[in-house]
Amino acid sequence: MTTRRGPKRILLVTGMSGAGKTTALKTLEDMGWEVVDNLPLLLLDRLLDSPPPEGATDEERPIAIGIDSRTRGFDAESIVRRIKRLREEHGHTVDTLFLDCSGAELARRFSETRRRHPLALDRPASDGIARERELMGPLRRWADHVVDTTDTATNALQHELRTRFAGREGAETPTLSVMSFGFSRGVPRNADLLFDMRFLRNPHWDDQLRPHTGLDADVAAYIAADPAYDQALGQIESLLELLLPRYSAEGKAYVTIAFGCTGGRHRSVHVAETIAERLRKNGFSPTLSHRDLASTPHDSLEGTPNTARGK
Repeated sequence: MTTRRGPKRILLVTGMSGAGKTTALKTLEDMGWEVVDNLPLLLLDRLLDSPPPEGATDEERPIAIGIDSRTRGFDAESIVRRIKRLREEHGHTVDTLFLDCSGAELARRFSETRRRHPLALDRPASDGIARERELMGPLRRWADHVVDTTDTATNALQHELRTRFAGREGAETPTLSVMSFGFSRGVPRNADLLFDMRFLRNPHWDDQLRPHTGLDADVAAYIAADPAYDQALGQIESLLELLLPRYSAEGKAYVTIAFGCTGGRHRSVHVAETIAERLRKNGFSPTLSHRDLASTPHDSLEGTPNTARGK
């Protein structure tokens, strides 16, 4: 048996033009798959023999290959034979996803766009649809996964694909970042969830604490002594435990949680550290950063001390 370096798992994505192949490939790419569309079939072996792309951390990263009636050298029977050979001779796991759709719905979709059906450039779309269905017959009968998108919205198709293909690869887990920042220096543009910690009492107005930061124990104790601290952080933690798995299920690749205070040196830093540690204990792996930790404290940016809460 010939040994290959290529991916152990290959998914051929095919089906009727207009049935959702572009959406499927984009979804798989977002899930961490390497995606190649409309590769000439003569180059398939060369692709599978080539090394992984630069920056790839896993030689066995799954690959999705888009094939349809526009692909050079398209022949459904030949593709089926090639799938069998890849499985039997080279040990690849090769699945086929066929995206189907009713002829009436496909005709409606083409009528609402400026695209012409690839097999009916000078004829009604219905002629091309009928011809393509005939050409695709062997692939549809061979396919491991058939998804009918006649009554399926884009979001529903994306969810269906994640359910079928993401769980086994573990590619759904988003890259999680926790950061602190100061509102006086602008709100981070990439924050998905932003929490304003300016309701907590401010160590800046304590002469002994001002030079320190939220990384120091005396500042942390001062902030944690605020009567609202325990309840607020407990509710934030519960909210994140609810939301993060749902972001994962929706295939979100990056989630950034930002905690802000006025200057970005005390309250936001301490809370970001605390929440990041709690997330780690709950099985998450956040990356922690403090955008404004090294900034210079300024009374003019901090507003007026609130003496009612003890400086």
